Parts: sequence; structure tokens; C-alpha cells
Amino acid sequence: MASNGDHQTTLKPPPSPSPLRNSKFSQSNMRILVTGGAGFIGSHLVDKLMENEKNEVIVADNYFTGSKDNLRKWIGQPRFELIRHDVTEPLLVEVDQIYHLACPASPIFYKYNPVKTIKTNVIGTLNMLGLAKRVGARILLTSTSEVYGDPLVHPQPESYWGNVNPIGVRSCYDEGKRVAETLMFDYHRQHGIEIRIARIFNTYGPRMNIDDGRVVSNFIAQALRGEPLTVQKPGTQTRSFCYVSDMVDGLIRLMEGEHTGPINIGNPGEFTMTGLAETVKELINPGVEINMVENTPDDPRQRKPDITKAKALLGWEPKVKLRDGLPLMEEDFRLRLGVTKKK
Repeated sequence: MASNGDHQTTLKPPPSPSPLRNSKFSQSNMRILVTGGAGFIGSHLVDKLMENEKNEVIVADNYFTGSKDNLRKWIGQPRFELIRHDVTEPLLVEVDQIYHLACPASPIFYKYNPVKTIKTNVIGTLNMLGLAKRVGARILLTSTSEVYGDPLVHPQPESYWGNVNPIGVRSCYDEGKRVAETLMFDYHRQHGIEIRIARIFNTYGPRMNIDDGRVVSNFIAQALRGEPLTVQKPGTQTRSFCYVSDMVDGLIRLMEGEHTGPINIGNPGEFTMTGLAETVKELINPGVEINMVENTPDDPRQRKPDITKAKALLGWEPKVKLRDGLPLMEEDFRLRLGVTKKK
């Protein structure tokens, strides 16, 4: 039996990953594939998985938004393998678990190549599900709060079906992730694949791309460069920001637990864009101005996760407050931008 928290389905059991799992003589390691593992969240997840000496980690990434630099400390480590691979092409590896994170997650990147983005979400997810089916792996999809679109329900519970424009400039990402969730459940029901779906909300932390168009990285980079902080009108729109270590903890708990999801993983602390700009200004560079600029189409007005399920089913809630997380990210950005802190 599998539960997504709302209904029960009876399934045929998935195939077992490897005969070594049941061998009396083998101390076989858990083999884990992370797609998009050179990216921001992916590389932090790899760090955490590599801490466990029983894990062997394979990363597949095409470096469209990820960077080999994020994984440099593991390159050459015997339990670690890095493959330059695009998930829109099939991948043949023997693994026990798949964390499927591959997909550009920032508007600048996914609008730059919307066709590639929807292919990554649809064909990439099909390929990873095909792999999970062949080798009997459990697969976790990082879906997104964008599946809720511009929500008419606040905060957003997992039972909310969303309010998404199917033909907008963001649809390649929003609808792509919605289709990816559909595929996950279809493989789960039809083939008995063990699935996990995380709907992740805004995440921030070290290793974010500096000019990726996402609000926290934009504001910090602007403050460090002494440029005005550009707040998109009207400035009252809200977001909830989860520090990356909390996010990784939530993903691992979901993968290791018994629930298919979807489960929201995010920080329910809600901030207006103007409020966030004020906080960044205060913490990093009190001398900068705050400028209002035009907004992008289909920008959600409110975003806040209902994490009741994550608390009840995973025992998870975020620990790092925004005021504690921003300075950690500032330090990383200072190093990469070469901006020293004034005494």
C-alpha cells in the first residue's frame, strides 16, 4: 500500500534493485543518482549524501545552469562519479535511488530556452522513470511551488490544484513540472514504481547563480556592488525563503520515508519583496537605494507553503531564519564577486 496522505492505492511491488542487496557476503553501498547534482540545491544534496560513507553518489548534469566547481571537493573521491549528461537522453546506470533535480529553475534560464525546459521536465522525467522501472530504484522528483501558479488559496496546501496559465511565458516550467508529477503518479500506479514528490518553495543559500534573476541572489549581488536594489512592482507580492540546508534535510527525509507526497517543503515565514529588500539593505549595505521596476507577466502575488504534512509525515520544519541565512550567502557572494567587507 502507498499513501500520498489522501488516498490509498493497491500496487504491484517494484522490482528489487540488485541481487547484492540480499547477499549474505556483500556489504553493498547504497548507489544514488542525483540529476542536476552540479546545480545549487543538487550540489548541497550531494555534500550531505557523501557524508554517509555507505553511499556511492553518481551525478548527471549538462552544466546548463550547474557548475563543476560546486562539486570540486568530491572529484576523485572513490565513492563519487560525475557524468556530463543531458537527461533528455536515456541514461543507463545501476542505482538504488534517484534524486531527479535536473531542470533550470530560474525565470532567466527557463525563458531563455523554453522548449528545452519543457523537454527537460517531460522527456527528462520519462527517462528517469524508465530507469527507475528497469533497475527497481526509488525516485524523488523535485517539483515546485509553481505548480500552484498564481494561487487563489493562501497558504497553499498540497490538495490545492493551482491556478496556472497554460500558454504564458512561465508555462514551460509550471506546466512542465505539473506534467512531471502526472508521469510520476502514472508510473507509480501502472508499474509499482516507488515515487516521492517534493514541491519545493523558494530556496536560497551559497552557490546560487549570481545573476540568475531570482530575488535573493539579485538583491545580495546588487547590495555588494553598491547598485540600487530593484524591486518589481508593486513590492507587496510575497515569497517564503527556505535556507538550502533545511531544504536538503527535507528532501532526504522524504526519500527515506514512507509517503509518496506530494509534500510541500519550504519556509512558511512570508516576506514582501519590499520587506526583503529592506532586510538585505540593513544587513549588507545600508547606503544603497531601493528602486521600483516593472514586473514580469504571470508573477504570483503570494507564495507561502502550508507545511502541515511535512511536519506530520516527515517530522520536518525549517530551522534557519532569514536573518541568519542571508549573511552565510553574503559571505559566499563576496568571495565570488571579489568584494571585501569594509572594516
